[in-house]
Amino acid sequence: MTVYSFYIFDRHAECIYKRRWLPRPASIVGKSSRPTSDTLTAANGIAPVPNQSARSTDDDAKLIFGTVFALRNMVRKLGGEDDNFVTYRTSQYKLHYYETLTNIKFVMITDVKSPSMRVALQQIYINLYVEYVVKNPLSPTEHPGGVGVNNELFEQSLEQFVTRVLA
Repeated sequence: MTVYSFYIFDRHAECIYKRRWLPRPASIVGKSSRPTSDTLTAANGIAPVPNQSARSTDDDAKLIFGTVFALRNMVRKLGGEDDNFVTYRTSQYKLHYYETLTNIKFVMITDVKSPSMRVALQQIYINLYVEYVVKNPLSPTEHPGGVGVNNELFEQSLEQFVTRVLA
């Protein structure tokens, strides 16, 4: 199973954390070929993608949130308040979604063959996000103006979780 990217959105629809392990498939990024590995990361946790600017990665986060928001609303209108949007799949990728009671949204994009990652996203929230971000007295409770999660322990633990547990 391959994990392409991971996003965390706060209750104000701001992307407070994003991490890309592999560039997404060609049809998403708009390129004709997909590199097989990309392990370098920048200081902000985003892997550099050739010929892609920082503005484009911000746009990706906005597009992903818009897609999740629209699908979540559609599911609730068609199925009722008790129904939840969990995942959707295209021919190129699979998007997994988990929302906490405090409206923190976790989104993971994986390859098509991966099983449901709802439990993994819940574990990331409970074991990593709560432990290293929420319980950290130096971490801000709100993330205005794009100030996101900047916690080295969280980033290292997430990297270990994705490479060891989900591999």
